Amino acid sequence: MVNQVINSIDYKELYAQYNWFANNYPQVVQASSDEFFLKGLQFILIGISKNINTLMDKEAYFVTKVRIDKLHDMFFRTSEKAVGIILDRALGKPNSRFNLNKLTDLEAKIITSFNDYMFNSMVKFLSPAPPELKRSNFDVVHLTFLVKDITTNEVAKFIITLPDELLKPDVVTSQKDKFDYGDFSTSIIDVAIKVGSTRFKLIDIKNIDVDDIVVFDNSNTKRMVLKFKDYEKDINLNPNLGLVIPVDNDGGSEEMTDNTNLWDSIEVEMDAQFDTVKITLGELKNIEEGLVVDLTSIYDNKVTLSVENKPIARGELVIVNDRYGVKIDEVIAKTPKKDSPAEDALPVAGQETQDDFSDENMDIDETQIPQENAEGGENSDEDEFDYSDFELEDEDI
Repeated sequence: MVNQVINSIDYKELYAQYNWFANNYPQVVQASSDEFFLKGLQFILIGISKNINTLMDKEAYFVTKVRIDKLHDMFFRTSEKAVGIILDRALGKPNSRFNLNKLTDLEAKIITSFNDYMFNSMVKFLSPAPPELKRSNFDVVHLTFLVKDITTNEVAKFIITLPDELLKPDVVTSQKDKFDYGDFSTSIIDVAIKVGSTRFKLIDIKNIDVDDIVVFDNSNTKRMVLKFKDYEKDINLNPNLGLVIPVDNDGGSEEMTDNTNLWDSIEVEMDAQFDTVKITLGELKNIEEGLVVDLTSIYDNKVTLSVENKPIARGELVIVNDRYGVKIDEVIAKTPKKDSPAEDALPVAGQETQDDFSDENMDIDETQIPQENAEGGENSDEDEFDYSDFELEDEDI
């Protein structure tokens, strides 16, 4: 026997089911009250929820649990004030204020009998439990009512909790679209547009500078990717020839290799993405249909370069041969270059004591100051490059 797994309810279903609850339960609850107590109390449905605790803090409730079958129960929760309103109608108004903690056996019997009477009227809306269903944490539906004494206008809360598994509500379905997407074609939304990506060495990221051009190998001048929340879609574009610049893209210089170490030689994935771009729903519809679109306005936006969602630099979009590139005009994080190795700061063997205060050694001390104050300096946040900023995968090493 396969056990059925019950998942959380989609609230869109509840919205579609609302009319079924509103057209059935209030009438049954009201009829039960009129028959049990005679007319005088009004029950008004004010809310329907699933799997949410609808009880108000610091408010006491009288709870009646009625067994439906061996797996399911129905609960009636009557607030302290609602109990007082109901008992006033049944027994007459007392001289003292009602206190739920001092409820008598007779009063408790009246409330319990009323809930049982109401249950018998509502059970017709319940379906038998599936035979293969094994009990777990069932979804429940809460129907919240206001109980009103039509004479005194006092109101209080009354809640009925039903097992969702036994409910088979009718669902409101739309017969046809009332509007066409074209009716909102000029409405504007904010989207992100990804230009491309490339593999980049950490040493190159450390030394990236203004006016550098980064070319993205995984890019196409006729295509970008639109991102809206969890939705992604390729955009077919007519390339903007005004972005083409003459660049000798022969693979770049290797002058950095002498200064690299294990970490510097590691490659990471760098992405290029436009900052938030505004497009119309009409343009989005054309994109979804795979049409070639003209998004000239996006080229006025800055492109952000990022590694592991950490911004590295910003710049303007350019076209280099058949690939997109970015001409850097702002570096967000940059490491200062060291002009001399650390060994130059070591004292020379055999020097006399007075040489420790010579001009030469004073110069060496000055070069050490930035290293000693790196953590506390004003520009440390901007200049410090930390490999721990990036989570490296095995394939990167």
